[in-house]
Amino acid sequence: MSEMSFKQAKELVERMEFSELALKNATKVLDDSYKTLGKASENFDKTLNKQEKILEQIPQNNKKMSMMFLAVAVNIGFILGLIIGKYIL
Repeated sequence: MSEMSFKQAKELVERMEFSELALKNATKVLDDSYKTLGKASENFDKTLNKQEKILEQIPQNNKKMSMMFLAVAVNIGFILGLIIGKYIL
């Protein structure tokens, strides 16, 4: 009987060791996934900040483009006026 309980105790100790190894491995995996989740969150925040900057620059760029179109139209009108003035007048 004592031999049987010794075998059972030995098996129980082995199971506990395997359980401990499995728990260590699981906590390591959880730590790694937590770190990658933190990095992903930081990258997401960076992309949101860049998108906000882009959205702020769009109205400014639209204003600059409208001013450029106006300048090009004035230059084309000036060139046409010179051509008309030279050949017609």
